[in-house]
Amino acid sequence: MKTVGLILGVLAALGMLLGFIPLLGWFNWINIPFAIIGLIISAIGKSNEGMVLCGIAVLVGIIRLVLGGGIL
Repeated sequence: MKTVGLILGVLAALGMLLGFIPLLGWFNWINIPFAIIGLIISAIGKSNEGMVLCGIAVLVGIIRLVLGGGIL
């Protein structure tokens, strides 16, 4: 579970970076639930690195949606 949580954290961070590209901000709607699942799995597996990566991806994704007008 620790390794799976870390892998999901890395993928969520890469998805977060993809969401920064103009016209791909909609990708945050896919990445945020994915990062939340990774956060839960990381918490179960007690992977601190995975929890940090997923938590950052969730927070930055929400901020990006708010600033970009994806959430009104």
